[in-house]
Amino acid sequence: MKNMSFAALSLSSLLALSACSSAEPAGIQPAESGGVEQEQTLSVVVSTTVLGSVVRDIVRCALGDDSSVTVVMPIGADPHDFQPSSAQVATMASADLVVVNGLGLEVGLLAAVEAIEGDGAAVLEIAPQVDPILFGEGIEDDHDDHADEESPDGGAEDGYEEDGHGGGFDPHFWLDMERMALATLLIGTELQSVSDGNFQECAEETAAAIRTAEVTLRTSLETVPEDRRVLVTDHDALAYFAESFGYTVVGVVIPGGSTLGEPNSRELAALVDVIRDRDVPAIFGDATLSEAILTTLANEADRDVQVVSLFIGSLGGPGSGATNYIEMMTTNATRITEALTQ
Repeated sequence: MKNMSFAALSLSSLLALSACSSAEPAGIQPAESGGVEQEQTLSVVVSTTVLGSVVRDIVRCALGDDSSVTVVMPIGADPHDFQPSSAQVATMASADLVVVNGLGLEVGLLAAVEAIEGDGAAVLEIAPQVDPILFGEGIEDDHDDHADEESPDGGAEDGYEEDGHGGGFDPHFWLDMERMALATLLIGTELQSVSDGNFQECAEETAAAIRTAEVTLRTSLETVPEDRRVLVTDHDALAYFAESFGYTVVGVVIPGGSTLGEPNSRELAALVDVIRDRDVPAIFGDATLSEAILTTLANEADRDVQVVSLFIGSLGGPGSGATNYIEMMTTNATRITEALTQ
């Protein structure tokens, strides 16, 4: 991972940092697989709840339970804005494998990941390995001025500033289910290299389940008339989804792909015009964020525009309909379909 100005901290200084505490997420459903319980010697740490879902499925299948998996971010955390505690950094440092999204998504974890990687920890950064797209590629009438070709192994992080707002490659790959299936296979391969167990076979089962679910979602999403397959979102996170399922992102409130930026009045006024001109029936927001600005936009459009919450950066808690990755994507597809066909 490329260095950032604030990433020159040593591991010892990182462990001394006092940051907000985070609980391991609950409610992730077990994968349907017949694993055999083995002695637990594996220790895996995962950054986000979304990646945590598939890692848990693989490990539960291979070892009989997922107690060896620790997910750093709690349910409902915004990956762009999360800061780890010193205890969480210590857990990462001692793990057999650390799985992160990468491409600048987990801004608050970058310094810690760089430090433990420098000390020899095994870190698997997924997003650069699943053919990432550039920010703005999925947005109609793109005015992006930072989409220079860079290596996905670090170019996006070079583009990220310390507030997490920047250019480069889009890290939100998990909203494309085929890319998530490929990520699952990568995780299985890496787990197989650090521990005994049928991790690769279990990863293949998990990837197959994701691909099967994708077929069902595609059938649902294709019921939306083509002229209504338009997405306005609170931040630039749905480009992979749009590319995969044949939709078009026609506007975003916060440019650049991070939730940490600030829209200006000119951009918001232009977005209201887009909503009116395209007769956009719904605006979609991340469930981890406030809907206040989206509600204001909907009111400014002076027409019946719904504000619809999606699970983008995090899974949901028990009863949310998003307690694992496939549930999350199914719920999102259902909400998008219903909002755009009413």
